[in-house]
Amino acid sequence: MRRLILVGFVILFFIFSIHSIWAQKTVQLSIATGNTGGIYYPMGSGMAGLLSKYIPYAEVTVVVTNASVDNCLLLSRGKADLALIMADTGWDAYRGKGETFKKKIPLKALAVLYPNNMHVVTIEGKGIEEVTDLKGKKVSTGAPRSGTEVMALRVLKAFGLNPDEDITRDQLLLTESTGTLKDKKIDAFFWVGGLPAAAIIDLSATPGTKIKLIGHAEAVPKMREKYGPIYVKGVIPAKTYPGQEVDVPIAVVWNLLVCHENMKEDVAYDIVKTIFDHRSELSTGHGEARHILLETQAAGGSPIPFHPGAFRYFTEQGLKIK
Repeated sequence: MRRLILVGFVILFFIFSIHSIWAQKTVQLSIATGNTGGIYYPMGSGMAGLLSKYIPYAEVTVVVTNASVDNCLLLSRGKADLALIMADTGWDAYRGKGETFKKKIPLKALAVLYPNNMHVVTIEGKGIEEVTDLKGKKVSTGAPRSGTEVMALRVLKAFGLNPDEDITRDQLLLTESTGTLKDKKIDAFFWVGGLPAAAIIDLSATPGTKIKLIGHAEAVPKMREKYGPIYVKGVIPAKTYPGQEVDVPIAVVWNLLVCHENMKEDVAYDIVKTIFDHRSELSTGHGEARHILLETQAAGGSPIPFHPGAFRYFTEQGLKIK
């Protein structure tokens, strides 16, 4: 009998302990990411796990989306609490500019994350050596309302191409783009994200398929002239993808973690503190997290003002935020 009573107390203790743990999760948050073949989804998933683990009151989940533009709109409608976005798309949303954003979205930055690298991908035998060779070709410019689409159209225009007249344009997710290119139903595709992208690795590892990345860094000065100092020149290093034998000069834009300006200051502070205090743990989920550095926050990578909670944390760390 005493043994049964003891077992009963252990069971009750376990039940009350579990209930106590879950009772502390009083704040439910969601992170808008991207499609599963890119970088936003694994990066956002890693953040969700990290925040749920180290913020006692928070339970964080991930939302699969078409990425930057969708993510800004989800924040504006209260359908997401956090979002991964490209700085150029976020700048348009914050100002209510561009073709998509008809009114200002009250975004605040929480962190500058990692550089987003524009890929222009084709395969050998298509006769495409530079961006101007895309004229007359069938090209995916990224999913509708994605950051890839925004930046792809700007790259094309910088080379004097009209996206609606000079190419036959598809609007595909990354995983759809790689599959469709492999099946020779398109000639090339654009995608912007961290290095490397799993879907492009899979494409380049396909027997009988040799990918070719098209350099386009010369577009950057025209893009900066028209859209502001958001874009910079970068490189996809040789050997990033199987069969890629040389460095490829490209256009780069930074990624941001953002929220709605209405987020409570203490919650924003705890999110930022957790990400930076446990950055090494986040890096094990995806290598691009190695770029999430304190010094990057003060370097002007975000055109969007920081949330007061983020600003408080960075000030405590001795940063002078512009």
